[in-house]
Amino acid sequence: MKKISEFICQHRLLIVILSGILIVPALLGYVSTKVNYDLLVYLPSEIETLEGQEILTEEFGMGAFSVAVVEKMPAKQLLDLEEKIRNVEGVKQVISLADLTGTAIPTDFLPSEIKEKVTHDGTELVVVTFRDGTSDENTLAAVEEIRSLAGQSCLIGGMSAMVLDTKTLFNSETIIYVLIAVGLSLLILMLCLDSYFVPFLMIGSIGIALLFNMGTNIFLGEISYITKAISAVLQLGVTMDFSIFLYHKYEAAKKQERDRLRAMSQAIQATASSVVGSALTTFAGFLALCTMSLTLGTDIGIVMAKGVVLGVLCAITTFPALLLVCDKWIEKTKHREILPKFTHVRDFILKNRKIILVIFGVLLIPAYVLNTKTEVYYKLDSSIPADYEYSKATKALREDYGMESQMIVLVKADLEEAKLSAMTNEIDAIDGIGAALSPSILNDYGLSEELLSEELQGIFHSDQHTAIIILSDYGIATDELNRQIAKLNEVVHSYDDSAIVAGEGPLMKDLVEISDRDFTNVNLVSIAVIFVIMAIVLKSISLPVLLMAAIEFAIFLNMGFSFVTGTEIPFIASIIIGTIQLGATIDYAILLTTKYLGERQAGTAKLAAARNALGSSIQSIFVSAMCFFGATIGVGLFSQIDMIGSVCELIARGAIISMVVVLTVVPSLLVTCDGLIQKTTLGFNKRIKG
Repeated sequence: MKKISEFICQHRLLIVILSGILIVPALLGYVSTKVNYDLLVYLPSEIETLEGQEILTEEFGMGAFSVAVVEKMPAKQLLDLEEKIRNVEGVKQVISLADLTGTAIPTDFLPSEIKEKVTHDGTELVVVTFRDGTSDENTLAAVEEIRSLAGQSCLIGGMSAMVLDTKTLFNSETIIYVLIAVGLSLLILMLCLDSYFVPFLMIGSIGIALLFNMGTNIFLGEISYITKAISAVLQLGVTMDFSIFLYHKYEAAKKQERDRLRAMSQAIQATASSVVGSALTTFAGFLALCTMSLTLGTDIGIVMAKGVVLGVLCAITTFPALLLVCDKWIEKTKHREILPKFTHVRDFILKNRKIILVIFGVLLIPAYVLNTKTEVYYKLDSSIPADYEYSKATKALREDYGMESQMIVLVKADLEEAKLSAMTNEIDAIDGIGAALSPSILNDYGLSEELLSEELQGIFHSDQHTAIIILSDYGIATDELNRQIAKLNEVVHSYDDSAIVAGEGPLMKDLVEISDRDFTNVNLVSIAVIFVIMAIVLKSISLPVLLMAAIEFAIFLNMGFSFVTGTEIPFIASIIIGTIQLGATIDYAILLTTKYLGERQAGTAKLAAARNALGSSIQSIFVSAMCFFGATIGVGLFSQIDMIGSVCELIARGAIISMVVVLTVVPSLLVTCDGLIQKTTLGFNKRIKG
């Protein structure tokens, strides 16, 4: 490492120039990486509901469908509007009540049972199907064009409309996320460091690492919008302490070494050897997300693990090169350190260590229980503002038609007409079913399917399957809808063993079940992997148990706080927050513990060792935690997309809670369990008294 550090110092200007040049391809990769706004595409490909989606796409040419609410208009005008919509690229079919009657037969001649299902108080339902998938660019462009054509006279519901509005909202906020995170981080660094200029170099170096990370995402093809949003602020917060550590080492080395190049070389070597263990636990924590069945975890895990590696590399190459190149400006902007030494805090903690451990022991089980009771929601549309088109359409469907979601039942094409009719009627009788639309419904009212054009009949028929469109009164991802889907499956399978219930409702039901399993699996994997890494790094069996108990306690407190305040959190936050908080803040505990072990091995008495370790670590841990907090809290409070805002708010709160727990519980555990630690840690050749 010595030769590498000397090379970095000798070729500092070259490294700065090279970093600047590499920003160009990184930016090209960044803008070329597609962003996905539909979380349902991350469901495992083998589930039955996705098989149903594949059938709809391949056999019916229906990648997605939406139900629109159209202001009541004469049949001819409605048919003219339908024709315009039908001519929009990406649209497959359009069907309304007017398509049954045309302009020749007044709708009043139709049975009231049919009219009541699709008309209400001056509005009418229109079903629009699309050739491509829910989140396909062609489908989103088609929804946007339909809105433009119809104006306020047509409100489009469905998943594609939700994805489009999510995309619009996210794109309007994403730059602000970064500006808020950078602004708050700069403010914290200026207060915590001894130079006004160094924070800009630090943020610049991390910004370069962030661009490299986002640019290399092009090799993944696409990333989710959640990954894009949180990876920027997470990488800023997680990798900040690597740069802070190097700067402190450099300043300390300059006091001992007049030659600033040699001082920096020593700082790089010390940083590289010290942050490897910390970076490895963070890296492993993010990779643990890749074990999720919901492949969104793989998306976030790979991007963030890659971000940690690039953050470390830039912290020991680009950042020291920038410090050396800008040394004169750094010296000119030096100021007195504002950050206190926290000596009173240190002494208070050690004096009251027994009380702290009692509080820890008493609260551990209740904190875990509260953590398990935190309410989780799965509705992907919860954060779409009320003035967005999707929210207006959803409100109109709910209030005027009692309709919240749509599904499609696929049965064999050769199912007898009598069975199809009986099944449709039985489906229609299920609690909460607003309407079951199939060709047989016309026959039930003495009307012929021949009334439908051949094109419209294609909505319901393929060579192998017949489709039934189900309009449900229950909201997506609710217990009522999930019970309704279970009953629906029971009914359709009694007529056709191979029947499939597809659509957004069943997909969300699968999402709920898979996410519940992922929550347990990911936490267990992350704990196991990080435990092994810590055991290797610290050369101990007892220390990983003690340190992880402390951080898990912090995680329980963080999640339990949401329960106490009555706050529902999005499902993805419940899955990833434990892994992220564990992987990112276990570093604080490792830093403190490493210094304690060094003091003890040097023969220092355990209480004095804890005092020295805490005294030399408290500032670093405070600055790191506050930067992590600053990088995430602004986004958490600002974002209108709750899926992003909640995750960032939980991470910000978790950083503060972990800091407090590490600074209070960990030194208390180290002193109290000193004898056990010595017996179970390599490097203690003999018992050290005191």
